[in-house]
Amino acid sequence: MNKSTEVTCPVCGRSFSPDVIQQHADRCLFLTSSASPPSNSIAKKIKLDHRPAKSLDFDNHDKPPPAKKPKTENVPLAEQMRPKSLEEYIGQCHVIGDNTLLRQLILKREIPSMIFWGPPGCGKTSLANVISNICKEESNLRFVKLSATMSGVNDVKEVVKVAKNEAKFDRKTILFMDEVHRFNKLQQDTFLPHIESGVIVMIGATTENPSFSLNSALLSRCRVIVLEKLNSDNVMNILLRAVTEKYSADIVDCADEVSSRPSIDRKTLQWLADICDGDARIALNSLQISFQMKQPRTGSSKSVHISLEDIQEGIKRSHLLYDRKGEEHYNIISTMHKSIRASDDNAALYWLTRMLTGGEDPLYIARRLVRLAGEDIGLADPRALQIAVSCMQACQLIGMPECDVVLAECVVYMARAPKSTEVYVALQRCKKNISEHKGALPSVPLPLRNAPTKLMTELGYGRGYNTAHKNKSGLQYMPDGMESVVFF
Repeated sequence: MNKSTEVTCPVCGRSFSPDVIQQHADRCLFLTSSASPPSNSIAKKIKLDHRPAKSLDFDNHDKPPPAKKPKTENVPLAEQMRPKSLEEYIGQCHVIGDNTLLRQLILKREIPSMIFWGPPGCGKTSLANVISNICKEESNLRFVKLSATMSGVNDVKEVVKVAKNEAKFDRKTILFMDEVHRFNKLQQDTFLPHIESGVIVMIGATTENPSFSLNSALLSRCRVIVLEKLNSDNVMNILLRAVTEKYSADIVDCADEVSSRPSIDRKTLQWLADICDGDARIALNSLQISFQMKQPRTGSSKSVHISLEDIQEGIKRSHLLYDRKGEEHYNIISTMHKSIRASDDNAALYWLTRMLTGGEDPLYIARRLVRLAGEDIGLADPRALQIAVSCMQACQLIGMPECDVVLAECVVYMARAPKSTEVYVALQRCKKNISEHKGALPSVPLPLRNAPTKLMTELGYGRGYNTAHKNKSGLQYMPDGMESVVFF
């Protein structure tokens, strides 16, 4: 090309053909955005990441860097296996199954503001990932993912700012906020006006009960979608898909069927599906650890085979769903109490064991048993209260795990004991009478008053008092005007 037709870059002073000068100038401006004003010698002065200018090659910058293949070996298998479409999504048929309202809305690209509520590993983020891929297929939908564990109100404001500009071009912004319960209720107010005006469609995900963790104003603007624990069949299907797609492994019924390809026992997958307590993330990541552990050295011809013993060696069932500060904490202790009240010793022992296995404080359980002895057993078996107090003292003295059998004995005794709520009901009636009394509460009758001084004696305090039975003493022990009130 003739030199006269070339164009000089105003930033670095070099000459380029007209068809590439714009691209080159854009790159030069990007590189010098934080440097000194442009000059003919600027190419010698520019620094990038505090490296000397000689490390820069403007000609190389005009060529796109070679594409790098993403490394997946360090990415958790649960993240790699996220479904990309509704057809790949497994489980939650009551929410996303055929002919459900949410499925129809997603297929029509009419996605509402909603909150996904469910236990860990049940598919909340995976369902959001499906929606994200649907948005990529549509030019008028934009999906933004944030996590309340790493983002703040300013990040939300920035998303809203961009969403307002996108709305001018008829593009709808869907904001997915993972772990939304991490925002306090004041921070949650940030979403309200923008959901109300339609600037954003918000999808939140939480493991906490929205009734407690989210404010009522946000709940009124979002539909709560309840996701349940995955059953063993769901988790098994997810594991089968991972084994075949990710590891190209054979599923065998016995070790004799092992071939040159990677393989895994079917009973191993079933055990893993049963033991993960409905958490697909735990199952997938445990499977990944097992394959990594058995991966042969480079150059080795030995085939990979995963047996039940291989997975059991490094995996323990320490993930039972039991949040000592969340809803499950109150659900299980309440269920144990109700099982004892119904004299179901078998169920009461089960729920006690669930709490102890999940790491509950034994003293908390013991205190509840003391209360239960007075409330539900009462005078039908006064010894129950003594046993409950002794159980609490034993828990204080020896702690876990030695006190587990003491708690079990106390729970079974109370479940089998006769029940009487007579005292409890009478107490509630008495409280109600006092709280609903109009005017000043009645005074203590004069014969029943203490008379430690001469003045009190002269005023009639204690006059006529005797220790005889109420039917013989001639005294009235209830306040004046309440002689006929009976709480039992």
